[in-house]
Amino acid sequence: MARVVEPPGLSLAQYNARRIIRGAGAAGIPTLSVRERMIEEGTTITRLLDKLEEQRLIERERAAPDRRQVICHVTAAGRRLLDRLDPLVDASDAEAVDALDDEQLEQLILMLDAIRAGNARRGAARTTLRAASAV
Repeated sequence: MARVVEPPGLSLAQYNARRIIRGAGAAGIPTLSVRERMIEEGTTITRLLDKLEEQRLIERERAAPDRRQVICHVTAAGRRLLDRLDPLVDASDAEAVDALDDEQLEQLILMLDAIRAGNARRGAARTTLRAASAV
């Protein structure tokens, strides 16, 4: 996947953050909620969002009435780039699991769900893969 997102100047973490922000829709999403949904939990969210904002791929604004909260929105340019990259990332994902038959793929999904459930018990709740694939 890195080979897909790096040519336009993105890291996997930046791609992930932009997908999360885009998924929030027109209402946007608070910075801390973006961090909670990130795949790479070690990512410094403020610096990552600074870079995306410098590239004009996202915008941030202070929430009202709580000005401490910062809401993130994907820009039109950010949306266009995601629309171009998403099919390439999806193809990369499909290629990665292409060697698995249907039963093996189902087993992999169940194991990943179990790992996420274990991680959720230790920290922030995460969406299961099965629920995410239904969206």
